[in-house]
Amino acid sequence: MAGRPRGVEDAAILRATAEVMGRVGPAGLTLAAVAREVGLVPGTLVQRFGSKRGLLLALAERSVQEADTLPQRVRERHGSALDALAALVAESMAPMTTPERFANHLAFLCLDLTDPELHRHALAVHRAQGRAIGALLAEAVTIGELRPGTDLAALTGSVQAATAGAGLAWALERHGTLAQRVRRELDTVLAPHLTPGPHPAADPTHPHHRNPEEP
Repeated sequence: MAGRPRGVEDAAILRATAEVMGRVGPAGLTLAAVAREVGLVPGTLVQRFGSKRGLLLALAERSVQEADTLPQRVRERHGSALDALAALVAESMAPMTTPERFANHLAFLCLDLTDPELHRHALAVHRAQGRAIGALLAEAVTIGELRPGTDLAALTGSVQAATAGAGLAWALERHGTLAQRVRRELDTVLAPHLTPGPHPAADPTHPHHRNPEEP
C-alpha cells in the first residue's frame, strides 16, 4: 500500500523536530521523541535521515529555504515596508514563546557554532535574513518611510544585532512577551531614521513601548 507523499512526510517530520527542539532542548531531542510527535516508529526516521545529526542537517537545510521564501510572503501581507519588517522579525522568533523555549533554541545555536556543516546553514539563514531586512529598509527609503541617505548596510546590521540581543534580554528579565520586546528594540533602532510625520509604531505611547510591568 502506498504511503503519503515523501515530501509531505518530510515537512511534517521537520516541523515536529522544531517543536520538540523547543520543548526539550539538545539533551532531550532523540529520534524516538520526534517519532512519537508525528506518530511514526524511530526506524522510519533512521531510514529517512540516518541519525539525529542527519535530521538536524535536514532541518537546517529547510530553514535556509524558509529564510529565502518568508520575506516575500510577509511583504504581501503588509502595505508598509516597515510593518513588513516588524512582522518578518517577529515571525523569525515566533517559536520562542517562553524563556525556556528560547533557552533550548539558543542551546541548538551553540551546536551550530561548533559543527561546520550546521554552522554553514546557520550562516546562510543569517545572511538571508540580512538580505531581506536590507531590502525592506531600502524600500522604506524609496517610499518615504525612512530618511534619504540612510546607511542601509549599517542599519541592517543594527537591526539584526538589536533583535537578537532583545531575545536574550527578554529571557533574562522576563517582562512581557518576546514579540513585544523585539518590536520595542526594533522601533528604537529605526526611530532616528524615520521621516517626519506620524509613525504610530514609533510613538512612545504605542503598546510595544509600554513597560510590561505597568498597568
